[in-house]
Amino acid sequence: MTEAVLFDTLRQGLWVAVVISVPILSVALLAGVTVGLFQALTSIQEMTLTFVPKLIAILVVFWVSMDFMTKTLTGFFTETLIPLIAGG
Repeated sequence: MTEAVLFDTLRQGLWVAVVISVPILSVALLAGVTVGLFQALTSIQEMTLTFVPKLIAILVVFWVSMDFMTKTLTGFFTETLIPLIAGG
C-alpha cells in the first residue's frame, strides 16, 4: 500500500464520518438554539430544560437516520476497506 492510497482512504473515512454526523449535530444545534432563545425570552433558567429536549431530538434523529448511517458505513467498508484488506 502506497502513501497515496493510505491518505486517500483516510480522507474518505473522515468524509464518511462527517456525512454521518451532520444530521445529529445539526439537530442538536437547532434544538440548543431554540431552547436557548426560549430561555432568554421567558427568563427561565432551568438546566434540565436545555438537556432533555436536545436529548430527545438527538434520539429521534438518530432513530430516523439509522438506515442512512448503516448504508453509508457498509458501503464504505465494502467498496473501500475490504478490497484493500483482501488485495493486500
